[in-house]
Amino acid sequence: MKRRHRVITLGAQPIRPTQTNINYLGLFIQSRQVIEVSPGTLQFYKVKLSRFLTDVNVDTAKRQDVESFLLQFTNPGNRHAYYRAIKTFFNWRELSLDLPGPMKNMNAPKLGKLILPRLTREQVFILIDFTDDARNKAIIAVFTESGLRLTELTNIKPQDIDWQCHTIKVLGKGKKERLAPFGKIAEGYLKLWLNQYQPDGSIWGLNQWGIISMLRRIEEATGIKCNPHVFRRTFACLLREAGVDVMTIKDLGGWESLEMVQRYTRSVTFNSSLKFYKPPLS
Repeated sequence: MKRRHRVITLGAQPIRPTQTNINYLGLFIQSRQVIEVSPGTLQFYKVKLSRFLTDVNVDTAKRQDVESFLLQFTNPGNRHAYYRAIKTFFNWRELSLDLPGPMKNMNAPKLGKLILPRLTREQVFILIDFTDDARNKAIIAVFTESGLRLTELTNIKPQDIDWQCHTIKVLGKGKKERLAPFGKIAEGYLKLWLNQYQPDGSIWGLNQWGIISMLRRIEEATGIKCNPHVFRRTFACLLREAGVDVMTIKDLGGWESLEMVQRYTRSVTFNSSLKFYKPPLS
């Protein structure tokens, strides 16, 4: 029986795909734009799927083809990232184009339980002290005290800041509105910066790439890891070291599951236990 394809509507233009010569990547990216995923997520899909769609014919692909493609990546994190992108692509392809994929019941590659890089309080203050720019100091302090994602921090507007409650209203993953906390250090640098700059929109006057470029320059000059992911992990680890439980950290940082918080704070758990270690033979 011949399979009938569904009609996809992206914006105002209906798309009637055929099984041959389909611009899968273009259609998939359009579908992500419709649901308004972040620019970083779009770039993630473009990079991962461009390589996959170049190497694998998805119209004839079988499970072993996907597994063979994934096995070329020796880094567990990179392999898992490709798996997530490909799985999302095939789920979309089946739902939108009514074309079954080869990944049904295919388990995700196991991630190694790595201790991910984070900063100490002292390293954060070294980064803050390194730059003379009030804006840069405020960005580093807010990242560390609030645990914000890059997109969340980039889009902060003056009206989003509640100075009395020490919270910032942000739009998180999935366009979910949430509150993020900040402390006295971030407050001080924020006020210092906003006394110098009258924002028309975002309080920084920088887009995401501007913030990333600034942090990279500081990292190159100091030799200390300085990027949004490291600050987010540092936020979780410093709270855990202060005795905050992982469920509370999850809520404060806007994580959807405990798994990532536990991954981020593995080093804290080990170091806390290490304090009580007594060498059995010494």
